[in-house]
Amino acid sequence: MHGYQSAALSGRLALVTGASRGVGRAIAMSLAAGGAEVVVNYHSNDAAAHETVDRIRRANGRAVAIRAPIGDDTKVDAMLDQIANDLGALDLVVSNAGTPSSGKKIIATEPHEYSDMLEVHTLGPLRLIRRLLPRLRENDRSDLIFISSTVTRVTPTHSAPYTIAKAATEAAAMSLAYEERSHGIRTNIVAPGLVATDMGQGLVGAMTGGDIAALDTGAPYGRVCRPEDVARVVAFLASPDASYLNGQRIEVDGGGPAGAIY
Repeated sequence: MHGYQSAALSGRLALVTGASRGVGRAIAMSLAAGGAEVVVNYHSNDAAAHETVDRIRRANGRAVAIRAPIGDDTKVDAMLDQIANDLGALDLVVSNAGTPSSGKKIIATEPHEYSDMLEVHTLGPLRLIRRLLPRLRENDRSDLIFISSTVTRVTPTHSAPYTIAKAATEAAAMSLAYEERSHGIRTNIVAPGLVATDMGQGLVGAMTGGDIAALDTGAPYGRVCRPEDVARVVAFLASPDASYLNGQRIEVDGGGPAGAIY
């Protein structure tokens, strides 16, 4: 488990949504390695979430897992109450939970898919953050970090619902960056390209029928982005070294290889 630097995040309490696997798991582990106590939020995979917690604890980090789909307001409210009662005041929120779209062209995409994507990636997270903002404002420093995607820049085909939802998330994040700056809150965006995760493999399989590992040779530095690459940027943004960064969007894609899916 590798954090940004040892003890850089000591004393912080972080909530990472969608942290049972993939990028979310790597973020949770990196923040814990930096000294933060981490709430591993997840949708449904109990075994994967508890594996994340176990990995953190085996490395002498602190973490708990709480199941609460971000679009389910009742369960989210219960999660936040549990955090406040058992752990204390959050000061770091990483909005990572998400799901891919069906991979169809606009002509074949059902209208409900757009609203479904917006709910998962934008509206649900904003309701979560809206409830937290009064308490986040009381801290000397709080951070909101949104995990987006390079799709908002390159707008690939077969991805309109996902791209639209991520673009909306980025717009909301930029509004928060300016609205909440006077309250000591930093809001930033991390936008990976294709990442070697189960979700990334599903995307590659749907669009090319191939294996994501086969793309390593054509990617920058000989490999597709790994979850740990994203996690290190998140840990940096939450660290004291990034205390004067706000309203920033950092792409983690090695510069964007020619021919990449995105």
